[in-house]
Amino acid sequence: MMKDTLDYIETYTDGFKPEIGIILGSGLGELADKYCEFAIPYDKIPGFAKSTVEGHKGQLVFANINNKKVVMMQGRIHYYEGHSMQDITYPIKVMKKLGVKTLIITNAAGAINKSFRPGDLMVITDHINFMGSNPLIGPNDDELGTRFPDMSEIYNKNLIKIVDAAGRLLKLDLKHGVYAASSGPSYETPAEIKMARYMGADAAGMSTVPEAIVANYCGIKVIGISCISNFASGVSTKKLSHKEVIETTNAVKAKFTDLVLLLLKNI
Repeated sequence: MMKDTLDYIETYTDGFKPEIGIILGSGLGELADKYCEFAIPYDKIPGFAKSTVEGHKGQLVFANINNKKVVMMQGRIHYYEGHSMQDITYPIKVMKKLGVKTLIITNAAGAINKSFRPGDLMVITDHINFMGSNPLIGPNDDELGTRFPDMSEIYNKNLIKIVDAAGRLLKLDLKHGVYAASSGPSYETPAEIKMARYMGADAAGMSTVPEAIVANYCGIKVIGISCISNFASGVSTKKLSHKEVIETTNAVKAKFTDLVLLLLKNI
């Protein structure tokens, strides 16, 4: 399947070799629209599952940004859509084969840390996998990585320093924290969020962890950035909705875009 995928992508790329990958989360796809040189819809790429969630356009976008060749997932594929862990992380393996060495993963997340507010940007320092599965289950591809990969530094410390420096230049109050991922699609209960806080989580979401695991397994350096789009369940009395997620990410997309552009310049 991988050969079919790469052969099809090559009919578009004509030798374009991306060095940086970006996964654009809910409501954050405008960066791809602005810099797109050419795009391939997921449903046309052999081996790719289709993204069905509002705020996720569902295409692979290629661009030159700040003299860097970039491939962007304009919208991700989620576990809760009914796809397997292997399906949702297949694009990461494709990125590795295309030549990607650094992956920027973004998402919208709910604040567990009570000092966080909607509109904050959080640099992910580590994660907790509450999804009930692991994308590396199954036969191992020794060409991509080892059977039992180390996960002690999934989110690259040097990249965190670079994004922090970019944040200071832009006068952004970047937060740092641990991202907890559940399978979704229902939001967590107040008791689940309370448990996650006791375990050290600062933000909650339904993505990122499988992609980060596979990227690290493949030897790709990872940086994760969460847009805090709402308070997690029980942190406030407000009911949770995807509409609020999209509204908040739309409100902060300018500063998010500025941060990613400066990060790309300095990687």
